[in-house]
Order: sequence, then structure tokens, then C-alpha cells
Amino acid sequence: MSAVASATAAPDQAPTRRLQTHRVILVLVALALIGMAIAFGRWDWLPRYGPRLWSGLLMTLAMLAGSACLGFLLAVPLGLVQVTGPVWLKVPAQAFCTVIRGTPLLLQLWLLYYGLGSLFPSIPEIRTSFLWPYLREAWPYGLAALTISFAAYEGEVMRGAFAGVPAGELQAARAFGMSRGQTLRRIWLPRALHRALPTLSGETVLQLKSTPLVATITVVDLYGVISRVRQETYLVYEPLLLLAAIYMILTAILVLVFRFFENRIPTRGH
Repeated sequence: MSAVASATAAPDQAPTRRLQTHRVILVLVALALIGMAIAFGRWDWLPRYGPRLWSGLLMTLAMLAGSACLGFLLAVPLGLVQVTGPVWLKVPAQAFCTVIRGTPLLLQLWLLYYGLGSLFPSIPEIRTSFLWPYLREAWPYGLAALTISFAAYEGEVMRGAFAGVPAGELQAARAFGMSRGQTLRRIWLPRALHRALPTLSGETVLQLKSTPLVATITVVDLYGVISRVRQETYLVYEPLLLLAAIYMILTAILVLVFRFFENRIPTRGH
């Protein structure tokens, strides 16, 4: 019996070892390339642009955190009304998610900035309101575009997560006398979040990679600062390598944070 078990386990362990070896090789190659870039590249510009890079990094993180949080707050009702909402709410939610997911984010960004952004100055009520000091800047339009995009994609994820919660759990909650609001807060929403968390991790990483688009409307984020460095120093590879390294570090941090929360959530059988 033990011989049969070892024979069946051997084929499963071999691909795992090969996969781990493949990862080790990739890491070594990446480290070698980074080492060569550091050793042979020109980095004398880094101290001079350090404050700008830090400011651009903060802008990137602000765009990511703001759009992800606001987008998720919109995604929850978008997903919920597609599962249980009346037709007059369900159809607009479906149309919103379909249109936003079916058009490029860059197009949405330009429509907001060059469309609404050029329309607002011609409206006296807006020019004299407390919103004008913000609406004359570029970053609110970038934040709005990123938020809308994240809400549409994550709204579809939440729709599937809400629909995937077993109906028996909801019926049991009602049998215990919970109201609809209590069932949503205590059972339905937590279970849906549990199901959507792995996908939310991937969507947040994609959102991070979408933030450089705001540089096209004059928002000085990390990518915008790197572009300025390239224009002023006539360097190509060193600034881009630094940018890639920073995004890889941010991506790794996001993955680790979401994995931490995934491991903290109890599952059946544990």
C-alpha cells in the first residue's frame, strides 16, 4: 500500500520541483539584470529627482487607494441590485458595467477631462461654487475615471459573489428571525466578500497598473515624473528600470496584504 502511495505521489511532486526550479532561475536572472543595471547604468540623476519621485509616488498611491475604496463602495450596490434589485435598478446597473467594461479607460479619462473639464468653466454657477478650485485641477477627473472603471469591473465580480452564496445560508438566517438588512450585514455580504477577495486582489493590481494613464491629463504621478526625467536627462533605460522596480515592489506588497487577509478568513474544514 505504501509503495502504491509513493508511486502516485512521485508524479505530483516532480512537476512541483520543476516549477520551483523554474521560479528560482527566473529570480536569479532578474537579480542578475538588476545588478548589471545598477553597476553599469547612470544613476547620478537620482538624488536630484528624489523629491519629485517621492511626490509622484504619493500621488500614485493616493489615486490607487482613493479609486479602489470609492470604486468598491460603488461595486457592492452595483452587484447587489443585479442579483436582487428591481428591473428599474438592475437594468441601469447592467448597462453601466457593460459600457464601462466595453470601452477603454483612456477614452473614459479623456471624455471626463476634455469633455466635462472644458464644459464646467462655461457654467457660472460652478465657477462661483466651492467646487471650482478642485474642478479646475486635473486630478479629480483622473480619480473619477479610475473609480468608475474599478466600480464597473468589481461590480461584476460582486454580482457573481452575491449570486454564489448558497441560498440555504440565507434561508437559515431568515429562519432565525433576521431581517433582510441583518441577513445582508451578517451573512450575505461577508460570504460574498470571502468569495470575491482573490479576484479583488487581482483587480487592485490591475488598478495600480492603470494609474499611469492619469499622466496623460497632466497629473504628475510616478510615471509623469519618470517621463520628465527622460525628457530632461535624455536617459531611457535607467528611469524605466526604476519605474518597473517600484511597480513590482508595490504589486508584491498588494499581493502579500490580500493574501494575509485571505489566510485570516476562516474556511470550512479549518
